[in-house]
Parts: sequence; structure tokens; C-alpha cells
Amino acid sequence: MIQVLDTMTNLGPVIDFCVVDLERQGQGQVVCCSGAFKDGSLRIMRNGIGIDEHASVALPSIKGMWALRNGSDAVHDVALVLTFMHETRVLAMRGEELEEADPGGLDARAKTLLCTNMLGETILQVCVSQVTLVAAASLAPLATWHPPPGRHISVAAADGTDVVVALSAPSELVLLRAADGALVAVASTSLEHEASCLALSDPTYGRGGPVAGWQPGQSRVVAVGLWTRMDVLLLELPTLQLMRAEPLLGDVMPRSLLFVAFERGNYLLCGMGDGHLISYCFHSSAPGLAPALSERKQVPLGTQPVQLTPFICKGARHVFCASDRPSVVSSSTYKLLIANVNLRDTTCMSPFDAAAFPESLALAGEEALSIGNIDNIQKLHVKTVELHEHPRRIAHDEVSRTFAVCTMQQVQRGPGAAGGSPSHAVEEGTEVSHIRLLDDTTFELTDTYTLKATETALSVLACTLRTGASEARAFVVGTAFIVPDEPEPTAGRILVLGVQSGRIHLLAEALAKGAVYSLAELQGRVAAGVNNRIEVYAWEEGSALGSSLAGALRSVCVHHGHILALYVETRGDFIVVGDLMKSVSLHLFKADTCEIEDLARDYNSNWVTALDVVDDDTFIAAETGFNLYTVRKNIDAPTDEERQRLDVVGEFHLGEHVNRFRRGSLTMQVTDTDVAPMPTLLFGTVNGVIGVIAQLPEELFLFLAKLQGALAKHIHGVGGFQHSVWRSFNNERKTGDSSGFIDGDLIEQFLDLNRGKQEEIAAHLGIDHDELCKRVEELTRLH
Repeated sequence: MIQVLDTMTNLGPVIDFCVVDLERQGQGQVVCCSGAFKDGSLRIMRNGIGIDEHASVALPSIKGMWALRNGSDAVHDVALVLTFMHETRVLAMRGEELEEADPGGLDARAKTLLCTNMLGETILQVCVSQVTLVAAASLAPLATWHPPPGRHISVAAADGTDVVVALSAPSELVLLRAADGALVAVASTSLEHEASCLALSDPTYGRGGPVAGWQPGQSRVVAVGLWTRMDVLLLELPTLQLMRAEPLLGDVMPRSLLFVAFERGNYLLCGMGDGHLISYCFHSSAPGLAPALSERKQVPLGTQPVQLTPFICKGARHVFCASDRPSVVSSSTYKLLIANVNLRDTTCMSPFDAAAFPESLALAGEEALSIGNIDNIQKLHVKTVELHEHPRRIAHDEVSRTFAVCTMQQVQRGPGAAGGSPSHAVEEGTEVSHIRLLDDTTFELTDTYTLKATETALSVLACTLRTGASEARAFVVGTAFIVPDEPEPTAGRILVLGVQSGRIHLLAEALAKGAVYSLAELQGRVAAGVNNRIEVYAWEEGSALGSSLAGALRSVCVHHGHILALYVETRGDFIVVGDLMKSVSLHLFKADTCEIEDLARDYNSNWVTALDVVDDDTFIAAETGFNLYTVRKNIDAPTDEERQRLDVVGEFHLGEHVNRFRRGSLTMQVTDTDVAPMPTLLFGTVNGVIGVIAQLPEELFLFLAKLQGALAKHIHGVGGFQHSVWRSFNNERKTGDSSGFIDGDLIEQFLDLNRGKQEEIAAHLGIDHDELCKRVEELTRLH
């Protein structure tokens, strides 16, 4: 019997793709043209965490949420407490459904600040005006504590038997003890500033003892965030004596604090009011000694205040960061990992491990409450949009929030109208090309522009065309008329398509004497690769004589000297050309004289399949031998002849046919705020591979080169291939050793080695084992 064990999506062939941040979350999504003919589709890929929703109900304006059990030793959660601006509701499990239940001794007429299970089979509720202790099973009231008259509770934290509340006017911190069905005030201390958030160390999470990772016999502390002083105070329990004041080094106050135990150790996390997360390694100490905070890290998560909530997923502890860009903090052996959650704004979250919803999360947004399971931490999610026709090129316009997709459709039934005018008859079996306009949120088709008979779209670009003080935002499409008897097309068009209210409008068109293989924006103009030449087109606003169009494209400059100018990229006034056979060449566009000047070229004969700009001086290309290579301007050469040569500075055998490079990243690059993220390029291949190329600092490159050499001696390739042989640049014309590239796949295999081999390699490199593991794990965050 044959059984399907797993299904993996094939993206191939990736003909074209673009990298977009559709949800403005600082994390790229890849939208690629995949498949062919009737199996063609768009694939939307996002790296992050998905939520498998089980239930949802419209409940707007939830301000807080907590899951409750029948006791600290109970296996499953049985109720959810929801708080709103002026009331509190209880939803209890009835079989497999959540129903509103009697709140019992809980105060339902006030906003709840905190509600949690305590030791001793009790539940604690903290409101602005009182602290209430009720029986966990029956919700019968047991004890109540009120602040002094005229004062109210602003924030609270509770765990085990300890309850810490912050009072306002004047600011004061009070420690209560919940034991034997009573609430007893144990200690209090004055605060110079009002508290914004609280957290207790050594958390039990409502269970019978501390979780793994916290050491017994060490002092317990309460962390206090303040509204008007940018410090976190650490006070010892039960004396509430100040042990340490840790400056946050900013001008934004903390809104949420959390002590959490991960694999590597204990952490104090601070969710800030501006959407940043600050983390410290927390080192507890013996009673009377101040605890230590070290390894401060600050990362941006969103733009709104961050609320921190711990939860368990597949036996491991994680932290949910509720904000306008929800994230999850998890731990590896050597560092904290942060992954985006594929949700929109989340105001609050609570773990909800009910019998009917095991290991689930309850998530509250602005309008609804939902319950779902979390996917595997940090994986690639692929969504398919079926087109049922062959997608060839794609571009995204941020202004109109649309995609332009160039497709080819094979007509199956009878004649029909096609083309810019209705008079073109199309016979059955003929291929017809379209420009499909899709909404970038719903991916619904909003409009179609059909090309003329025998006309095929070869390139598309979203850009802003400028002339003088006027400009036009549009999609520019390059086409070719395919005639069977012609070895190369001799005619094509460049179309300027405006988008308004989800509809396509033809703004201008220009006839081209050949196929328009590639388009690039050039300082408000368009640079086009047309057969064996480069042409620069300028936008002219206003109707041309005898035309009803909004403007015109005028060719202002032509440059010859190529075999086929298949790929054109620009950077400032520089034009980089990838030729069918003549590798890469660099040119300068002189706007004042409308001339294109030759600067330099690579004199090797490489058949280019993809091209992009790495930086001002370096360019990367892929060629038909499944290799990558980089070339650089030789600006410091002493002679003109040498300066006219692009030096090959990197060669690498990839083993994949690359169709496209795009600048961007699939991950939210979270680093220290004083460290710039590494620039990355993505590439797509015929086999469906999405790969990442990162530009490394020289010091890191040299270090990784040594690590790569050491790993090659310990890790053997499939079939006995030596790593140096497999990665050697090899095509029909030359063979040479790999240079200028580091094999990231090999570097990451270091983490799969046993500890003995890892320590041996670390010793060979003269670096601490833990530091080496940390540096390698940092690189895994690039994808």
C-alpha cells in the first residue's frame, strides 16, 4: 500500500519574481511567476509563523485576556477571562464550545488589570479599585483587598503566592501574599515615578513550582518599569528593597516586562512603547546581593507598544509579542530568535490549552477574538494564486497597490477579439498575451489589457516617468511581435500603462525596431534593451499630434555594439548590460548631451542568464553553465586600457539555472540597532529554488573562508565529491577554482556536527566554541 507521507510545493520554474512588503511590516514577501501554460500560477512566499484558526467570534475592543484552570494542578484550561474598557466577561468551555458564563465572585463591572491562577487552588483578579481572591473551581469569593481611599491600582503582577500592585497618587508598590484563602499585605515602598509595568522573576506560571531554568535558593525580584524615568528597577522580594536601576538608554518608556527561562538561560524582556524589544540576560543572585543584567540587545518589532506573553509550543517555551506587527521570540542553543507572525494587528494574546483546543492561542484583534494553533516556528509559507495561463513577467506598484503580470494564454475555443483594437481575430490554438492587473491584497483580477495578435510581452517595469515639473506613475511594458520566419523579432512596442481605480489606461506607446527584452528606470527615463542595442526613452506629457493619449515616449539615445542586450540594470546614471554572449558591460548615460559612453566590460565570453547590481562598483551575473560570477570596476588602474576592463572578482558553481536576481530579503533582519543589516539579493531558478546572496564585510568573509576550509575536511559531499571540485567555476570555455564566494549551505552544516567535531574546528580557528556557534546561527537569520 502506498501512502502519502508529506507534500512539498514545487515552485519551479521560477520565471520571474518581485520582492514586496505588502503589509508594511519590514519583511519581504516573494511573489513569483511559476509553472507554465495552463498550470501557471503566482506563488506568494513569506517566511514566518502561521496561525491555523479553529474558531472566531466578533468581539471588538478587547483590552486584556487570560486563560484559567480549575486549579494549579489541572491539566487543561477551562475558561477565558476577557476585559473591556468598563466590564469583564468570562467564557467557559462547554464540551467543544466556548459560552459566556457566570463570573461568580469576579468583578464583572470593572476593567480587569490581571487575572491568573495562584497556588492553593485559587484565582486572583486585580481591578483598579480592588484585588479579589476566589476559589478556582467554584469562583466563590474568598478575600478582597482595597487600596487606601482616594487611590487606585495602575498595574499588577502575580505568580505563585506573590501579588505586587502599583498604586498611584502618590506612587507606591505593595506586596500582597495570597495564602490560605486570604490576602495579606507584606511590604510596601514608595516610588519616585508612577509604574508603567511590572514582572516577577522565578515564574511558576500558576503551577506548583518554578519552571526549569530558574535556580532554587536565589532571591526573587520584581522588575518595575516607569512612566517618566527611562529605567527598569529591580526590587528584592519580600522586602521591596531596591537592588538595581538599569537605564534603558532611550526616551521611550517600557510598556511590558517579562522574566522568561529559555534553553540558554534566563532573560528579562522589555516591550517598549515605540515597538522595540529590549532583552537582557538575567543573572539572579543570593539574597541580599544585586542581580546582574548583561548582553543588552534592542530590536525593532513594530511601531506600537509591545505586550509580552509566554506560551508553550511543542514542549518549548516562547514569547508572543502583541503589537501592530506581531512576533514570536524563541530560543536556540546560543541566541534568541525572532519571527514574524502572519497576522495583522494583535492587541493581546493568551495561551489557551483547552481539551478541545490543545496548545492553542487566543488572539484578540480590534474587531474579533480567534483561537488557533501556531505553526512550526519560522518556516516558509507558500500561497498559490491560480492563473491557468503562462505567467512570464511581474512588477509591483506601491502607489496603486497592484501587480502587473504579463501572461500568455493559449486560445482553446473559436475566434475572439484581441489587441488594443477590437478588430484582431484570434484562431483556436493561437497564443494571446495579456497584461493582467491584480490587487496586491486580495490578488483578485481587476483589469486586463490584451496585446495584439503575435505580440508577446517580454518585460515589465513599475516606475515614475518625469519631464520637467510633471511626472507619471505607470507600468512600462516591453513587447515583441513574433513572426515564425524571423530569426529575431524586428518589431515591438513600449507601452506606458497608467492605473486608476483598478483600471488600466494606455498613456503612451512607442514603436521599437526589435524585441524589448529588458527595461530599467533611468533618472525618470526608461532604458531599454532592444535586440542588439540600448535605447533611452524620455517621457513627454501632453497629447502628440493626432493622438488622444496622455503623453508620448521619445527615443533620445541609442547605443549599439551588443549581440543581444537581454538584461539591463541601472544605478544612478550608470547602465549595466548583460549580453547573450558578451558577458557584462558598463556604460554611462550623459543627460546633458543624451549620449551613452562605454566605460568598461568583461572580455570573457559568458552567456548571461541573469544580472544585478551589488553596489556602485560590483555587479553579479549568472550564466548558462549554472555558475555565478561577480565583476568589479577597475577604477584604480594606472592605464586607460585596464580601467576599461571589468575585473572578475568572484566565481562560483551554483548548479542551478538562475532566471532572475532581485534585491530584498525573506526575513525581517533583526539586529542590534547600531549594526546595519547585511545587504541581500534573492535569486530564482528553473528548478524552483529561491536562494539568498549576502554581501559580507571583509573581516567576516575572511573568517568564513577559514571556516569553510575547515568544514570541507570534515563534511564529505554526496557521491564523494570534494567541495572544492563541486563549487569550481565550470563551463564549456573554462574551469577554475571558486573564489569570492562563501558556500552558506556548507557553513550552516557546522551546526549539524556533533559537539566534538565542532570543538575541534573551533580550536583550529582559535575561537571559543560558543562564540563560533553564535556567529553561524546569526548567518542562518539571513533566510
